[in-house]
Amino acid sequence: MTSTASHKPILDQPFVLDLFAGPGGLDVAGHSLDIPSLGIEWDRSACLTRYAAGLDTLHADVSAVRRDAFESLPPEINVLAGGPPCQTYSVAGHGAGRQALDRVKKYIDRLMPGDSDKKIDEELKDLPDPRTALVLEPLRYAIQATRSPNRENRPYDVIVLEQVPAVAPLWEHYAKVLAETGLPDGTRYKVVVGVLDTETYGVPQTRSRAVLIARREGLGQPSLPSPTHRSYDAKEWNRNNGTSAPDQARQPTLDEGGTTGSDDDRLPWRSMRDVLSDSVGSHPGRVTPFLVRSNYGSSGNPGRRGVRTDQQPATTVTGRISRFVVFEHLNENIVYEGPRFSMNEAGMLQSFPPDYPWSGTAQAQQVGNAVPPLFGAHLLSSALGLPKPTPGALAKPWQPATEEQRAKLRSNGCGAPDNCTDKCPQAKDQVPPPSSMRPRKGKKASAK
Repeated sequence: MTSTASHKPILDQPFVLDLFAGPGGLDVAGHSLDIPSLGIEWDRSACLTRYAAGLDTLHADVSAVRRDAFESLPPEINVLAGGPPCQTYSVAGHGAGRQALDRVKKYIDRLMPGDSDKKIDEELKDLPDPRTALVLEPLRYAIQATRSPNRENRPYDVIVLEQVPAVAPLWEHYAKVLAETGLPDGTRYKVVVGVLDTETYGVPQTRSRAVLIARREGLGQPSLPSPTHRSYDAKEWNRNNGTSAPDQARQPTLDEGGTTGSDDDRLPWRSMRDVLSDSVGSHPGRVTPFLVRSNYGSSGNPGRRGVRTDQQPATTVTGRISRFVVFEHLNENIVYEGPRFSMNEAGMLQSFPPDYPWSGTAQAQQVGNAVPPLFGAHLLSSALGLPKPTPGALAKPWQPATEEQRAKLRSNGCGAPDNCTDKCPQAKDQVPPPSSMRPRKGKKASAK
């Protein structure tokens, strides 16, 4: 179910708590909507990016904050959001999470009536990959809010979650218990779940996400955001364009029957050229047509596996974006390897504003792990009854924090203006051990 109703804000002053906040995709989305947020992130480099961007951040373990510091969170937070780490659920991973789906559902059923946190924590230690259990944290935060004296036991009004499509069955189970069983204090929610494609919301990238939007009973029935752009169909593209060079390739127009039915009033999907060709901020613009070879397939045309032109959306941007090879065309017969995507360009393909201040190490991984901000803005807008964000909402260069602002943010998030402290997650704990689950011999895991 997608939104068709007129827009009427359901909250006077929304304030978002962003769990597993990463480098700031959902917070940037909130910024574009004038919604304040606080992010919790345990990766040091992602926090450095957030501080440089001027985003309120706690450098901390989400689980530890829930257990030991929940009462320190601002009591006015009324929107819970998050995208738990996806590695064990992604089809690009080893599959520990997929194999544990039924077990995790049982933990959800036990949490709702108020089963002991301590006992469940002990049992969760037996999971093959500890990251699998993190998908429970949003629910555990929702329950904890109803037990918080600092909040006067007030539940969150809205919950917004996103993850890889493989997590959709868990979001469905979340929806069932939130609507039918309710939290231990009796609070129930109206919930909607679906799998959405980011290119249909103006993101210049094909990426599918399982999303959940919940509103506390009394705040109305939520709906998924209605798409603003057409779907990308690789088979249709290859049928219309064959092996054309980028300067010959084109997206079918509405008049040519590029869409049907409810797609007719949508904008064309956005290509890599749409966002990278023009000079903006420090980005000089990519004016030469190009091809991108990635580790992804090009559906329907095995002969061009992993290759897209600049007039197509990017394939799913992951932590391997810096490895994507870019070939530039002088003409149809002369092709040479050009510069690979900068982090600024990679971020723009995720719909981050130009000049977003990527910082620290593993920047490509930060980009790939992030929620596409424009997609996040659509989720928040639909969840809160706000107007849809405009396609150009995040097109202007980002204004980074001043040194004084950055130091203040880091003092709040780490405990010191220029360094981590003992309260920050330790470096040795920042990369969870690899899953013991492996694909069966002879079978390769495909990318998420």
